[in-house]
Amino acid sequence: MESTTRASKRRRTSSQSLKPEPKEVINDENLPEEEEEDGEEMAAHIDSSEKGKKDISSPVIVFAHGAGAPSSSDWMVRWKKMLQKALNAVEVVTFDYPYIAGGKRKAPPKAEKLVEFHTDIVRKTVAKYTGHPLILVGKSMGSRVSCMVANGEDVDAMGIICLGYPLKGMNGAVRDETLLQLKVPVMFVQGTKDGFCPLEKLDAVRKKMNAVSELHVIEGGDHSFKISKKHLQSSGATQDAAEDHAIQSITTFVFNLLKDR
Repeated sequence: MESTTRASKRRRTSSQSLKPEPKEVINDENLPEEEEEDGEEMAAHIDSSEKGKKDISSPVIVFAHGAGAPSSSDWMVRWKKMLQKALNAVEVVTFDYPYIAGGKRKAPPKAEKLVEFHTDIVRKTVAKYTGHPLILVGKSMGSRVSCMVANGEDVDAMGIICLGYPLKGMNGAVRDETLLQLKVPVMFVQGTKDGFCPLEKLDAVRKKMNAVSELHVIEGGDHSFKISKKHLQSSGATQDAAEDHAIQSITTFVFNLLKDR
């Protein structure tokens, strides 16, 4: 379909890894050597021949919700299932921050105030699944807190997946401090209609980051990746296909990390 072609081209051009530039400009496309399987082939191989098999290489995922909805929301439940299946995770751990737990509807505190609670969840998860690679995933605010947690000295995450990173604050200021401190590989999944993260501003931040970063773009997607009916009709795309492409990119990102361990 026409829209699928455009999305694929955008993903290929915007998903290259960005690395630090010590003495000269380095544009590492993160390409494997010819004799090695690329990430997509490796992911497909694992999905087809080892589906359901859990061993020490199976990642454990800690998945944090966004500011306005708990872990039981339809969006979180759907993405939890997709991540569990695609990454063959030993478990996808979800939780509710205290301000929203038990049906509460309080305004979320500053992200920094959620780090200690989030870190405690991560510690307990790592203790339960000793030896399994840790992946931190977050929706919107949860992705920002996940990055803060990864910056902690006692958290050893293999990678981070940010689903709709809220780069812009409510006042319009770019909040890039946490990203610039990162040393853990990170993947951003962003919609082109996401007002909280203009892609040109994210591109500028990625160029300054020390950590390797990748980007998958959902054409027409908003902050929760929802694509308008008008865009779907004009492009011939579907919501499911767009999210499937995002999951494929995430799978490639994670299995490349596993291959490099």
